[in-house]
Amino acid sequence: MVIENIKQRLSGSSQDLSNPDLYINRELSWLRFNDRVLEEALDETHPLFERLKFLAIFSSNLDEFYMIRVSGLRRQMEASTLEAPPDDFLPSEQLAMIRQRLLPKLEEQYDCWQNDLLPKLKDQGIKILHYEQLKRKQRKLLRSYFKKEIYPALTPLAFDPGHPFPHISNLSMNLAVVVHDPKHGQRFARLKVPKNYPRLIPIPSEEKADEYQDLGLHERNSTNFVWLEEVVKANLDLLFPGLKVEAAYPFRVTRDADPEIEEDEASDLLEAIEESVRVRQFGSAIRLEIDRSMPDQVRDILQTNLDVASYQIYIVDGPIGLSDVMELMGINRPELKDVPFKPSVPPSLSTEESIFSVIRRKNILIYHPYDSFDPVVRFIREAARDPEVLAIKMILYRVGPDSPVVAALMDARENGKQVAVLVELKARFDEENNIVWAKSLERAGVHVVYGLVGLKTHAKVSVVIRHEQEGIRRYIHLATGNYNDETARVYADLGYFTCDPSLGKDVSALFNGLTGYSRDEEYKKLLVAPGNMKEGIIFRIDREIKIHQEQGGGYLAFKMNSLVDLHCIEALYRASQAGVKVDIQTRGICCLRPGIPGVSENISVTSVVGRFLEHARIYYFHNGGEEEIWLGSADLMPRNLYRRVETLFPIEDEIIRNSIRDEILNIHLKDNVKARRMLPDGTYEPVKRGENEDPFNSQEWLIKNRGIWHHAE
Repeated sequence: MVIENIKQRLSGSSQDLSNPDLYINRELSWLRFNDRVLEEALDETHPLFERLKFLAIFSSNLDEFYMIRVSGLRRQMEASTLEAPPDDFLPSEQLAMIRQRLLPKLEEQYDCWQNDLLPKLKDQGIKILHYEQLKRKQRKLLRSYFKKEIYPALTPLAFDPGHPFPHISNLSMNLAVVVHDPKHGQRFARLKVPKNYPRLIPIPSEEKADEYQDLGLHERNSTNFVWLEEVVKANLDLLFPGLKVEAAYPFRVTRDADPEIEEDEASDLLEAIEESVRVRQFGSAIRLEIDRSMPDQVRDILQTNLDVASYQIYIVDGPIGLSDVMELMGINRPELKDVPFKPSVPPSLSTEESIFSVIRRKNILIYHPYDSFDPVVRFIREAARDPEVLAIKMILYRVGPDSPVVAALMDARENGKQVAVLVELKARFDEENNIVWAKSLERAGVHVVYGLVGLKTHAKVSVVIRHEQEGIRRYIHLATGNYNDETARVYADLGYFTCDPSLGKDVSALFNGLTGYSRDEEYKKLLVAPGNMKEGIIFRIDREIKIHQEQGGGYLAFKMNSLVDLHCIEALYRASQAGVKVDIQTRGICCLRPGIPGVSENISVTSVVGRFLEHARIYYFHNGGEEEIWLGSADLMPRNLYRRVETLFPIEDEIIRNSIRDEILNIHLKDNVKARRMLPDGTYEPVKRGENEDPFNSQEWLIKNRGIWHHAE
């Protein structure tokens, strides 16, 4: 009935596409996405450890959501300055809706942990015990471990007239300790539980306790665990000698982790980013999570001194910070995890032939994680050793530790190549890692650029300049994902090798603008943001409308992470109104309402959340049979189109274009197992299968048929 009311209320809105009711709130849409992550934790068809993984991801996603999105809404509300979003909700309204939507999901999360996953772990011989459940020998062992390993790292901080309220760092686990002093009565102290220990402390069985007496517990494999904060809590008497420990209550504070960086005023961007990382621990408190057992008196102390409102307090009935259950994935129980598979390699890259010879002969498409990331590493390594290579240029956004790509770039410099790398220091939560790599590359003699003032550089581009008999040739790798060998195992991303001369010139122009002072914004083939990208997408949507009106058959299919931009959504609404069929698949946020009569009844929106993180951006335009496919780094969001350097590149190779259409894009659109269909009210439901339609899991199909897009070789 609700959906029918929405359809009825909004039908006939065709004359006013700015009507706020036509747009779904971005933050609520993101919460719907995280609901789908929680659905995977609840899905009993997954192996047990994979369900744990999704439960941990649900929790860590929320941490980031509060640090960035909720903190931003708080700042807007306090500053009373706001450019109203398309849905027209005020920051205060959004904050209220977020809490209302989230509370039942948190209950669902903890019910899943307590009543579903914990019993199933126990059935598999893996126990997460409370301290009071331990046997005497186990407690004795843990007390010994506490004295040797944990006690020296603890610093209790009193709060009384002579001691100010201590700083509570972002996402740290803490104990609010209540003690009784014989001279002064009841006192309050805060104790930070150190992060450099496992959150889940492994313990031996009672029978084997004696043989572990002289070993650190973290050095052994175990299937029995106890929460670190419970070990600390049980041994607080050692920290407060002469006092009576009355109680201790876990709590955690989430802080604003998106500090403003005054780039225009910074004399050195590297120093400014380093300072912003330090400041992140001191942002204003956004969320206070407390244990259900905490009494009002203790809660009031925390609330007053952290300056949080009641709606920012979340009472937790279970372990705070369930993202740490990801630690259990380290247990060697392969039968409780997804079956591993060996990624494929394009046949043309499975020989000893030079990768540059292969690219000269043909363009190459790779699709991670179904395809190996090794060809990307090989591309840079071979360039580093090839005597004919003159220069290598690359954009690094998120790299990861022990990066083979960075190592190859440093080898190239040692071999006398000119190497220029843009390291995006502002990649959120990867700043520290990227700072380390930037300094390492500089020490190796690489030309390092930190990005453009006011913009993040998010494009995924590398180019190798090689001297050949015919002259200089550019070999290019363009991608939808980062140069990160670790995330390439779990992020579904496309990469493309080519030596197309026109694309090569565009890529050179792009790097000249990033590393120098070029303001050449005319690109022959690339769509670049900020610049011609948004206009290029909307031009092609409008072209589809015109062709459909003339000859019919209009069709658009967009696969991306998020759809937020007002102008792009309006263009898609116009396409639907003209009769163009539109298939949209967004993993995360979608602010467009599908299925509204007279506005979006020709638009279908689905989302796939599964084993791999859907990260590829694919934009398909039927174009009257002259099909176009664009790949790249950009979602249709204001931040991508206006505040980031992004690229979309055309796939003009007909064979590869058809492979992307038939063996990748259409495969994902056919999913009826992991796909969820978006309804006009913004909720999602499982895709309904036809009476004789078999279940179809797109990611499973791609694993079984990996490399099929190389059939042309």
